[in-house]
Amino acid sequence: MTVSGALALYFVIWWIVLFAVLPFGVRSQAESGEVTHGTEPGAPVRPGLLRKALITTAISAVIFAIVMVAINTIEL
Repeated sequence: MTVSGALALYFVIWWIVLFAVLPFGVRSQAESGEVTHGTEPGAPVRPGLLRKALITTAISAVIFAIVMVAINTIEL
């Protein structure tokens, strides 16, 4: 696999994992009882996007390594 192909594969895996990780640990404004006037009550109080991006990167690296081993094994 080429470097550009590997980067594209990692990019796709990263986005799929991000969408799976985003809902974890989110409390809405309605659940916490702190609804700010003019906002959606279902909006998260603290989304923690940096933490979720780091978790997504770690999980994606593991999945990417497994996929690369599988691809390299099949190509031989």
